[in-house]
Amino acid sequence: MEKNIGSLDKTVRILVGLVLIALVFVGPQTAWGWIGVPVILIALFGWCPLYKVLGVSTCKRCDS
Repeated sequence: MEKNIGSLDKTVRILVGLVLIALVFVGPQTAWGWIGVPVILIALFGWCPLYKVLGVSTCKRCDS
């Protein structure tokens, strides 16, 4: 799997994932917050399957 997520994209995904997971414990307290887990995992692996299908890459070092 070739990395296709850049550092800014990775940071944003981790923050969004943490906010989603926080919704499980605070706020509406619904199970929908667990969607944050795969978001964080995708960021940590640095590879997004949707980006692969669409041919998108935000990783500048990986493109060269």
